[in-house]
Amino acid sequence: MTGVNEFGTELADFRRRVGELKSARALPDTESQSTLDAALFELQHAADVLWPRYEELIAAGRRGTDQTDGREPQVLRALFQRLPVPVVLLDRDAVVRRMNTAASELFGIGAGYASGRSLTGSLAHSARAAFRSQVAAVARDEGSRSLRVHLLRPPYTEAPESRELRVTLSTLRTPGSQRGAVLAVFQLVAHTVPSVLSSGRSGHSGGGQTGPAPTLPEMTRHAELLDLVDDMAAELLVSASAEEAVGRAAAVLHRRFADWVVVDRRCVSGILRRSEVLAPAGAEEIREAVAAQNPAEVPVVIDAAERGAETLLVRPEDSEALGRDAMGAPVLARAEVSSLLCVPLVAPPGPPGREGRTGRRAEGPALGALTLLRSGGRNAIGLAEAGVVDRMARHLALALGRFERAGTETAESVAEDASESA
Repeated sequence: MTGVNEFGTELADFRRRVGELKSARALPDTESQSTLDAALFELQHAADVLWPRYEELIAAGRRGTDQTDGREPQVLRALFQRLPVPVVLLDRDAVVRRMNTAASELFGIGAGYASGRSLTGSLAHSARAAFRSQVAAVARDEGSRSLRVHLLRPPYTEAPESRELRVTLSTLRTPGSQRGAVLAVFQLVAHTVPSVLSSGRSGHSGGGQTGPAPTLPEMTRHAELLDLVDDMAAELLVSASAEEAVGRAAAVLHRRFADWVVVDRRCVSGILRRSEVLAPAGAEEIREAVAAQNPAEVPVVIDAAERGAETLLVRPEDSEALGRDAMGAPVLARAEVSSLLCVPLVAPPGPPGREGRTGRRAEGPALGALTLLRSGGRNAIGLAEAGVVDRMARHLALALGRFERAGTETAESVAEDASESA
């Protein structure tokens, strides 16, 4: 029954890949060819392979495993780590089992952190469905495959062509394991730049993303964040209305901190409405789709505005985190989001400086939510940066609360004057 149980898992994986292909159909036509090929392949696999294999598995027996020398795994492990090309060992779901040193430098993540996480989080959204489908096919012993994918984050430069990789997938049967693994070998295409190993040893590693960051870049970034907080406070102080404060705050964060800035405010009736949306140049169509969203249908915004919870996602796998547009396409995939941060706009109940940072929860409903998105070519939002944004969101909430109280007092004063005149 081991083979039958394995087949049941394979069938569940097939259904999950079909669901991902459905969500990928909203991609532009120029990027959908590989997705369409993967969909046709999955349909042929369901019709010609799954049912015959099920009949074979019913009658199949358990296979024995070969005995290997105790020292051989150590030799192979050392060889795997010292290979001069990026190599990753995956399971049928594209989850990383092992990653050698060259692959860690290519993707900008440590092998320990990557283990147990899906490798598709480091790839562009347009390539994820096709990559998962091909990995699953290789895991089913249907032959080696080769395809081109794009990194979500360029490892060396901001040039789009440097994101392209060619990956070769092959089946690997490990002793004592009933489920096969997939060996993935990555190669930068010819028009990209320097080798992975040389970049890891040089001082130019894509803004300090590979290895420990030098002291000077750390101090430079710290000074930039201090300037950002100072500019935010100055803009809020000179604002004459809540709408102007929101616009000025969003302008400070746009481009300097995030590619996308979205502000949702709570109306007097308690309903959330989208107040401000700033997007990268050339993304007007997507910006209009984001602006037309109902904030009450965006999960991270609801978590922030209704429950006071902060959300920080790096290489998010959940395409529904930012909801869908009017056409049903996931906004996270359309905007090619590599990291997102959503914080509540809530003023601290006590004296300034005594509230928490990332992870704190507000007491009562917030005045709204601030959502910041970074896409493809930028470093992911870090915890230190999230703490700075939390403080700036508090400043914005204080300004909005001040304007709200001033409006209430003005309305009460007008009502009292009208009653006295009557």
